[in-house]
Amino acid sequence: MASLSLNMVSVPPRTTTISCTRTRVPSLPFSFTRRRLTIRATETDTNNVKSQAPDKAPSKDGSSINQLLGIKGAAQESNKWKIRLQLTKPVTWPPLVWGVVCGAAASGNFHWTIEDVAKSIVCMLMSGPFLTGYTQTINDWYDREIDAINEPYRPIPSGAISENEVITQIWVLLLGGLGLAGLLDVWAGHDFPIVFYLAVGGSLLSYIYSAPPLKLKQNGWIGNFALGASYISLPWWAGQALFGTLTPDIIVLTLLYSIAGLGIAIVNDFKSIEGDRALGLQSLPVAFGTETAKWICVGAIDITQLSVAGYLLATGKQYYALALLGLIIPQVVFQFQYFLKDPVKYDVKYQASAQPFLVLGLLVTALATSH
Repeated sequence: MASLSLNMVSVPPRTTTISCTRTRVPSLPFSFTRRRLTIRATETDTNNVKSQAPDKAPSKDGSSINQLLGIKGAAQESNKWKIRLQLTKPVTWPPLVWGVVCGAAASGNFHWTIEDVAKSIVCMLMSGPFLTGYTQTINDWYDREIDAINEPYRPIPSGAISENEVITQIWVLLLGGLGLAGLLDVWAGHDFPIVFYLAVGGSLLSYIYSAPPLKLKQNGWIGNFALGASYISLPWWAGQALFGTLTPDIIVLTLLYSIAGLGIAIVNDFKSIEGDRALGLQSLPVAFGTETAKWICVGAIDITQLSVAGYLLATGKQYYALALLGLIIPQVVFQFQYFLKDPVKYDVKYQASAQPFLVLGLLVTALATSH
């Protein structure tokens, strides 16, 4: 539930060039149906930033698993259904699925019955494959100009999938997710369709995050917090509302936890510095520089979790607070071992190593609030 004006000099029809003052950059023959784009980077941008796209481009030796998961190092693929799956980035679904688990646990009313398990699975499908898939697809659609600079081999800028096919996928995923939300409200016997309205709100947030004129992602602080809330707060709220009552203290606590989500979102900004700078997007690595941004990133993640641990301790849940502290320690170790050394080179390795401890901390917090 859930990857803005663009500083482009001109957008003449039927022309595709990328040019940079005083620096020779080969023209890239990418195109889009019905319109083509001319992107001109400033002299400062091209002098200060070297493109990394060739190092990340897929090759014959690329991984088919990476392609299906929607992450870099992917193999080239011509099968349209595999490309459609790649656009939904399945690697981003687990945090949303886990958020539903945390919400169900926090409700205190989940029981290991066939019906409750079935409800939770439908809620996970809504949050993960459908609405996160919608979010990722629409984000790639509106990021096609940036991807043409950073990752020109991706499905949309490379022309591997057409404009109409992408738009159809966006609508199918959105309407499917909203339909499942409505079904869950009927199934739970809600007088007020809270799950449906949460799904609508999350879908709207996903749209304004990626699409002009608001395009929240152009602002590093607002955009990343919105992303963090989408990945942590919204699925938690959906899970808790499905099985119990969504209370104000849980809303505040999960929004606080979303600051950690802001830090996680910053991790993904480092690989897009070149395109963000060229198109005038003020991601935090662009606004503050790599060195400062990486400390903002780890600070947001660690200070948030320490604050939640302090809250649990203050409310008499010391064992849960100690468990959360124990889960923060390995995250800090991996931050120094990987992320703080090189946030671009080790971004995937850091997230794979550290994030399991963060999501376990979410579950510890959820269990604490249920008692």
